Amino acid sequence: MQAAAKFWDGVAQKYAKSQIGDMQAYEYTLGRTRSYLKATDTVLEVGCGTASTAIKLADSVAELVATDVSSGMLEVGRERVSEAGAKNIRLVQATPETAPDGPFDVVMAHNLIHLLEDGDIVMAEIAQRVKPGGLFVSKTPCLSENMRSFKFRLMKTAIPLMQFFGKAPFVRFFSIAELERSITDAGFKIIESGNFPADPPSRYLVARKL
Repeated sequence: MQAAAKFWDGVAQKYAKSQIGDMQAYEYTLGRTRSYLKATDTVLEVGCGTASTAIKLADSVAELVATDVSSGMLEVGRERVSEAGAKNIRLVQATPETAPDGPFDVVMAHNLIHLLEDGDIVMAEIAQRVKPGGLFVSKTPCLSENMRSFKFRLMKTAIPLMQFFGKAPFVRFFSIAELERSITDAGFKIIESGNFPADPPSRYLVARKL
């Protein structure tokens, strides 16, 4: 995780200035997530980045604990939380394995699981932090699926070279079926799913802890 933290610290400012690739897909899944949240919920977000999503959802819950491995990302996040006046957000530097125990009504992981070398272990850790009957909400690029876009096919080919020169983080390539199997094996039942955007498929999932 030290290598991941170093990489994301180095790109935090550039990442903070980048635009969301598909705003329509982002806003749609944000709305779907909001529909599951209650004003009394305590929520944990792992891999919160610069806290943009946490800020947008904070007014729907009682408390939101947003964690990330990168101090650089959290530094930007603290500025944004302060500017937004979101007093119910608590930012914590942590990996998913060292995040606060909770248990939480909802745990969220957006654009994170494909960046983890030990994804199955992390899913087990996440499951421990969700209350029985609580929810896990995630959105994950499934990069072993067929891609129609030439741009993304080229990027997929280039990633190993970029990683060699320290220009890309670890990236795990898996299918939608493999992602969903990892989530159900951790003790969840998937209750909503879809690809937003469709190419490359970014799998949006809502799963309830059994």
